[in-house]
Parts: sequence; C-alpha cells; structure tokens
Amino acid sequence: MKLLKDKRNLLIGGIIIGVIAFMLPLFGNPKNMGFCIACFVRDIAGGLKLHNAAVVQYIRPEIIGLILGSFLIAVVTKEFKPRGGSSPVLRFIIAAFVMIGALAFLGCPFRMIIRLSAGDLNALVGLLGFTAGVAVGAFFLTKGFSLGRYQKQSSVEGVALPFANIVLFVLFLAIPALFAFSEKGPGSMHAPIIISLLAGLIVGALAQKTRLCMVGGIRDTILVKDTTLLFGFVSIFVVMLILNIATGNFNLGFANQPVAHSDHLFNFLGMALCGLGSVMLGGCPLRQLILAGEGNSDSAISVLGLLVGAAISHNFSLAGVANEGVKTNGRVAVIFGLIFLVSIALIKIYQVKKEEAR
Repeated sequence: MKLLKDKRNLLIGGIIIGVIAFMLPLFGNPKNMGFCIACFVRDIAGGLKLHNAAVVQYIRPEIIGLILGSFLIAVVTKEFKPRGGSSPVLRFIIAAFVMIGALAFLGCPFRMIIRLSAGDLNALVGLLGFTAGVAVGAFFLTKGFSLGRYQKQSSVEGVALPFANIVLFVLFLAIPALFAFSEKGPGSMHAPIIISLLAGLIVGALAQKTRLCMVGGIRDTILVKDTTLLFGFVSIFVVMLILNIATGNFNLGFANQPVAHSDHLFNFLGMALCGLGSVMLGGCPLRQLILAGEGNSDSAISVLGLLVGAAISHNFSLAGVANEGVKTNGRVAVIFGLIFLVSIALIKIYQVKKEEAR
C-alpha cells in the first residue's frame, strides 16, 4: 500500500510540476527552461558577480523558492532534521564537477527531461550519458563506496542555508544595485519575481514530500529493480510532452533547439559526469537543494559546490556554448572530472575494504 501511495504521489506531484515548468517560459523564462537547477544556479553565481559572463547574470527566485519550499514543508511536517558532517570538502569538489558536467551539456537532469519533452534529441544523448554515469556510480555503491556517515547537528546549522536565501532575496528586492543583471541572453529572460518565487515554493514543497530525484530513480532501478522514484520524472515528461505538442512547441530534432548544442560526445560525457557525481553525493542537483532545505548541511555544502562550479565554468570557459558545442577547456575539464571522480570512488572503496579486513 505504501508503495502504491508513493507512486500515486509522485505521479500527481510530477503532473503539477510539469505544468508549472511548462508555464514559466510563457511568463518570461527562456524557452525549454521552466526549471534548470544548473542554469539557475549559474545565473545566481553571475548575479553575485562570481563570474562575468554578462548574458547569464540574475538572482533566480526559483532556486530560493525551492530551498524555502522544502524548508517550510519539512518544518510543518516535522521532517526538518539537521544533520551532516560527511566528507564536506570532497562533497564540495564533487558538486563542482557535477555542475561542470551539467553546464557542458547546458542543463541539469531536470532540464534534460524538459528539453526532451519539447523534442530536443540532444537531450536524449544527454540522458544516455546520464544513465551511464548513474550506472557506474551504482556499481561503485555495490562495492562499498561511501562518503561516510552523517551526524545529528544543531538547528542553527540546519537553518543556515534557508536563512541565507531569505537574506539574499530581501537584498535582491531592497538593494538590487548590489547585484549584476543581464541585459540580453538567457539571464535577461525571466518570469515576474512573485511568479518565479511561488513556482519555486510549490515545486520545493512537492519535491520534498515526494522525494523527487532523477538520480535516485535510475539508481534504484539498477540496484533493487524499484522504479518508484522514476514515476515523478516520467509524469513530468508526459504532461510536458502533451502540452508542447498541443501548443506547437514540439520541435523534434537536433538542430535549432533553444540554449542547446549538438556536440554529441560531450553532451554524453558531460551528463555522465553529472550522473556519476550525483550518485556519489546521494542525489541530483534538485535533490541537493531539497535536502539542504530539510536541514542537511552535507547537501548545503553540495549546493555551495554547485555555485562555485558554475563560477569556475564561466570564468574558465568550460561551459557549452549554444549552437556551437564544448570548447577545448570544457572538454579537458569534463574528462579530468570523470577521471577524478572515478579515482576518488576507487580510493574510498579501497579504504572501506581495508577497514573491513581489520
């Protein structure tokens, strides 16, 4: 009965989230970008002047809403549980590489599904790479990979990131001159602030209650043949596919897709890096935001890693370029990231085996 209830909740939650993700571009967000954790965190990094890519600078209320929506529903339902302390430095670095991989592809797993629902076949290549990365990560889990056990922490630690987001939003409204704003490009395209914030709050609350996670769905399918968590993203895809076809927004193919490129190898490898790193962190970028809202300081560290990874991507020209592809710097970074994460996983597995042998 619980399994059926979980699937039902994920289906309903996915439908609502899919409708919201479809509506946001109608209110001003970039096309096929109702939600994109990687893109929106990148824009926030630009808004905070952590990078100087003028076309991707804006404090995205959707991200603030996701964290606060999760926080509020967790507090109300008594699921707010401050915890953390598991390999914080490694988590930070892994999260930075997750962001580098996602921005090489030009989207997080959430946007990958959104792009696919609009007919962007480059996203199908990304999905194959993402699945491959998650599969490798799942294999490492079976061999004993772990970043360690978390511990209970104080409430102050748990509320730190939600509180920081409240402060950021107040400053964004009260003293906008503190921040950078794109005058053209994706960063200049956004829904009205109140709509963006409400969308984030609703999706954050739904994602917290349903445990929505693309990585978790594929990982669980591979490891224990449990497809429950996939229901959420399948329902997002289906409802957005129907809406895109009904409104003429469906464009099947590789070419002429908004904020996308057809560098197939690095669409694949970029999302493989994102998938592998996300398994090592214990969830996709969306899930990290939701867990951070619940009081998980490990995920809060991961969110900060995503933010810095976005800044690094644009300061060092690692991100993919729409309609062009991934340049040399980005290709080197993605390949190095894959080697680095595999090395970390193998070292951690060796340490676990060594401890077990004692």
